Amino acid sequence: MTNHINKFSRRFFISISTAVLIVACSQTSPEQQTQNTDDKMGGEVNIYSSRHYNTDDQLYEGFTEQTGIKINLIEGKDDELIERIKNEGANSPADILITVDAGRLWRADQAGIFAPVESAVLTEKIPTHLRHPENLWFGYSKRARVIMYNKDKVNAEDLSTYEDLADPKWKDKILVRSSSNIYNQSLVAGMIEEKGEEATTKWIEELIGNLAQSPQGNDTGNIEAVAAGKGDLTIANTYYLARYKDRPEIFAKIGVIFPNQQDRGAHVNISGAGMLKNAPHAEQAIAFLEYLASPKAQEFFALGNNEYPVVEGTPLNPVVESFGEFKEDTTNVSSYGQNNAKAVQIMDRAGWK
Repeated sequence: MTNHINKFSRRFFISISTAVLIVACSQTSPEQQTQNTDDKMGGEVNIYSSRHYNTDDQLYEGFTEQTGIKINLIEGKDDELIERIKNEGANSPADILITVDAGRLWRADQAGIFAPVESAVLTEKIPTHLRHPENLWFGYSKRARVIMYNKDKVNAEDLSTYEDLADPKWKDKILVRSSSNIYNQSLVAGMIEEKGEEATTKWIEELIGNLAQSPQGNDTGNIEAVAAGKGDLTIANTYYLARYKDRPEIFAKIGVIFPNQQDRGAHVNISGAGMLKNAPHAEQAIAFLEYLASPKAQEFFALGNNEYPVVEGTPLNPVVESFGEFKEDTTNVSSYGQNNAKAVQIMDRAGWK
C-alpha cells in the first residue's frame, strides 16, 4: 500500500471513463455538454477504506463520472487506518473513512476523528437506527447475521430465535467462529442492549455447551462445514451464503432462518462511512457521502456485493431476495460499539474462546 495518496491508486479506469464520455457526448447537444460539465463539482476526495470488494471499483467510478471529483484511495485494515489518521493529526490528507461493522465505526468515533455532517439528504434517506445519533457516521449497506442450517438434518420449525440455540437438543451440533470476530461481538453487544448482561451471559454459556467443536474458522468455512455435515447449525452473514449460488453442493444444502421475527427482529450490522474532522476537501467529502445513499450507489451495494441496501425501494440481488423478507432489529447500531467491551468480557468469562 502506497503512502502517497495521489499516486498508484488502482481505482482509476481512464479508458472506461473516456469511452463513457465519448458515448455520452455523442448523444447530447453542445449546449447540454456544456451544462453537464458546469454542473460537476470537480476537485478530489481522499478516501481511506477497509472494504476490499472489487465491486466497489464501480461505485467509485460512478461517483467520479457523476461529479467530476477524482477519488484518491488508500486501503488497509480498519484499526490500522484509524491509527494512521490519529497519527497524521491535523495534517491528515484523509477526507473519508469507510469501514465495516458499527463496532469499528464506534472505535473511530472514540478516537475523535469524525466530524458531524449536516445533510438533509442523509437524514431523510438513512434510517435513524443505521446512523450515529449525532451524524458522525452513516450506514450505507446492511448485513443480516442469521441462523443457517443443514436442510437434511434440521427442521426449520424447531427453532426461531437466537435464544433457541441454547436449547440442549442442539448439543454437539452448532459451529461458530471465534469471539475475537467483530461480527460476533456486535451480535452479543446487541443482545446486551436488548436483554441485559445476566440473560446474555446465560445464553452464551448454554450456547457454548452445544458446540460441535471449539470456536474457529470464519463464516464461509462454517457454512461449508455445515453443508458437509460436520455440524447442523451455524451463525453467519447472509452475503457469505449468496456467494455460493453457483456451488449447489453447498448452496442447496443450506437453509436460512431470520431469528426473532415475533419480537425484536434479526440482528443487522452495517458497512458505513464518515467525514473526518481534518478533511481538506469537506465539500467533496459530503458529496461523496450523499452519493453513497443515491439509487445508483445503493444498487452497487445490493446487486454487486449481495448486501442489503439501507435506502427503501432499492432492488435486491435475486439470490439474497430468495432468502425471504424479514423483520430487522431497529436498535441503534451505535450500541454495538458502546457495549463492545462488556460483550468481550462476557464472552471470555462464559468460555467463548
